[in-house]
Amino acid sequence: MTLKPEFRRSAILAATLALLAALATSPARADRCDDLANQLKNQVDGLKVGITAANIIYLSHPQAKELSLGCTGRNYKNELYAKQEGRKPQPAFLDLVGGAAALVFTVPKDDTLTGTSRCMKRMGLLRGDTIKMRYRRLNYECTRTKTDASIAITRGTDE
Repeated sequence: MTLKPEFRRSAILAATLALLAALATSPARADRCDDLANQLKNQVDGLKVGITAANIIYLSHPQAKELSLGCTGRNYKNELYAKQEGRKPQPAFLDLVGGAAALVFTVPKDDTLTGTSRCMKRMGLLRGDTIKMRYRRLNYECTRTKTDASIAITRGTDE
């Protein structure tokens, strides 16, 4: 028993149309990292988006000396890096980093603010000037020198 030629042609035509429709409906999207940086700019007051180089988008804010958003590296999905002048963390700086991390990693702001403040406050005479910790599936690394303090928040590629 064979299929009629009209049915074969209409089945092939339908399959071809379905394939073309699937390819035509996928819109051209900007990089996910650029979308994330624009979302940060819209949500955080005073934040400006700078240049992009090697999967890192440089940001600027009055509370931070340096601020950058890293996207999809070998060991992490996203990374938020912030540096402030002074060894002691300022509450406005902690609020900036906690709010930005909440948007980047889609975690509640209370959790990222708690992780950020814990990491920054643990640095000292007893524990040293570099602290690595894990809180709510995020990796925090805080470092301080004689003139400034920095924090890097990442999420691993396996999470």
